[in-house]
Amino acid sequence: MLIEIILPVILAVIMFSLGLGLRPADFWRIATRPRAFAVGAFNQLILVPVVAFTIATLFALPAEMALGVMILAACPGGVLSNSASRYAEGNVPLSISLTAVISLVATVTLPILVGLSAPHFLGADAPAINVTALGAQVFVLTSVPVGLGMVLTWFAPRFVAAASPWISRLAFGLFLVMILAALISNWDAFSSNFWALGPALIVMNAVLLLFGLVSGTLAGLGPRDITTIAIESGTQNGSLGITVGLLVLGAGAGLPDTTLPAVIYSITAWILTMPFVLWRRRIGTRPGMAA
Repeated sequence: MLIEIILPVILAVIMFSLGLGLRPADFWRIATRPRAFAVGAFNQLILVPVVAFTIATLFALPAEMALGVMILAACPGGVLSNSASRYAEGNVPLSISLTAVISLVATVTLPILVGLSAPHFLGADAPAINVTALGAQVFVLTSVPVGLGMVLTWFAPRFVAAASPWISRLAFGLFLVMILAALISNWDAFSSNFWALGPALIVMNAVLLLFGLVSGTLAGLGPRDITTIAIESGTQNGSLGITVGLLVLGAGAGLPDTTLPAVIYSITAWILTMPFVLWRRRIGTRPGMAA
């Protein structure tokens, strides 16, 4: 099916755009602020999946959609989380470091979480998931394009500086195309399940933004770090979630229901995230609050 080729290609382009501008220093920067990075990494790798599992269970979501929520929860932040952190006057280097490192770690953690979640929610109907093969696919679609973007930045920094804004716009446009294609391909399932799945995802987003604020505050971090950790905790890579949901169950007659949470989340997440970003931006512009 054509969409099985198009969606992974779009994801690869999006991840390539993320790699542009990344440098090895962005990975080493975590050594200078280890506490902020540790809090953010803990939230993304542990807290987000726990909250997602709780939400999927409490809302009694249909099996494939519950699995889709877990796939989404296993995804790192994406390009949009970096942009949101920048606009909210957060710690952008911290946001980039978290996205870059967690994207690499997710090549291991995402397949494992999917491998554990599928039999739990689908039972006997769960497909046989080759964790190693899925990890390799995720690596090729995420880490390799990011690495290529970093290599291009290293060898052609002037070209990247000039082309990066255009490539970022292209990546965002492709992300919108991905969402639109997913909606068209799965419209009946989307329209019939939006009001069941939408509230669950909005609650999940709200809880994660709140937990990001609380965890950063308890760790004694500054306002900018707290803003970034909250955004990174509450914003997942929807394009990766759609692609992995497709890889797990295949397209068949259309996109599987495992992709629906990522599709709907890519829309609903900004209902709360944008007001949150505007609120944190106002805080960040107050005298004495930018540390």
